[in-house]
Amino acid sequence: MIVIENVGSSETCPPLSKRWLRSARWVVLLVLLVFIYGSHAPLIALTKIDGHIPFSSSSCVVLIEFSKLLISLSTLLGTGNAHTLRTSVSWTAVAPYAVPALLYSFNNNLVVFMQAYMDPSSFQVLSNLKIASTALLYTSCLGKRLRTVQWLGLGFLMGAGVCHSYSSLDLDNPDGGEDKLSSRVHITAWGLLMVLAYCFISGLAAVYTERVLKSQRLPLSLQNMFLYIFGVGINLASHFYSSSAEQAFLEGYSSVVWLIIAGQAANGLLMSVVMKHGTGITRLFVISSAMLVNSVLSWGLLGLQLTPFFLLPVLMIGVAVFLYYK
Repeated sequence: MIVIENVGSSETCPPLSKRWLRSARWVVLLVLLVFIYGSHAPLIALTKIDGHIPFSSSSCVVLIEFSKLLISLSTLLGTGNAHTLRTSVSWTAVAPYAVPALLYSFNNNLVVFMQAYMDPSSFQVLSNLKIASTALLYTSCLGKRLRTVQWLGLGFLMGAGVCHSYSSLDLDNPDGGEDKLSSRVHITAWGLLMVLAYCFISGLAAVYTERVLKSQRLPLSLQNMFLYIFGVGINLASHFYSSSAEQAFLEGYSSVVWLIIAGQAANGLLMSVVMKHGTGITRLFVISSAMLVNSVLSWGLLGLQLTPFFLLPVLMIGVAVFLYYK
């Protein structure tokens, strides 16, 4: 939860009811984000046929970006801010949004490429380093100072991610011994270098986006439009470059796929509210909390088993939230 500090005298502070309403809105927003984030992977698993995804993931990303663009445009028009299109559209205002779009696109492709140099479990564990990279970039690039107890909270958050990832590893190997285990869990020097680059770029994209959103005095819906125009263009080009001519754009789509598109579109728009009015650190807490929802939904929808070790990351995230926001 984002803590709203009481600054100044009681005369200058908003009424208690308004502060409670504002806090309640943040709670609803963050809970909704955690649920959407956590439901993404289980929903994708539900679409699989014979272990394979029947639709084009790149076309799905294009539709998600396009949906966010249309919703942003509709919000801009619905809130009476259409005049800002004439007064605020310039290359100096629009160009900065190309950077995060390129960074996110590069990272999405890097995730696929690095799988040849490490196993998925190693990536899952090491990718928690993006918590540290985001925090370091947050303090250095945005000039924010964190208290010692807040650094400790982020340490607990990163530890929770590692513990949760570790609990999902299949370390029981009664048939193949250590040799078989080493063939499944592995990482090369190039793989380590790429996962470090992935974590750095992830943090850089988040911090840069937060800085751009907060530095421009423009409606958030207009800023989202700028961002998603580049997102649609880059991902559409990537789709045509990587997709097979034999597969139609909407081939394999089902009601669950459309639910994924709707959820991820809402996720991107709600997260922009957090980046605009909150911090990128809050985004890290959302993502880390979502992995717990992911596990519970995977247990309920897919029949995966939860071990007692699952309670450890739950406890650690609770401690992290307490330390960082107290």
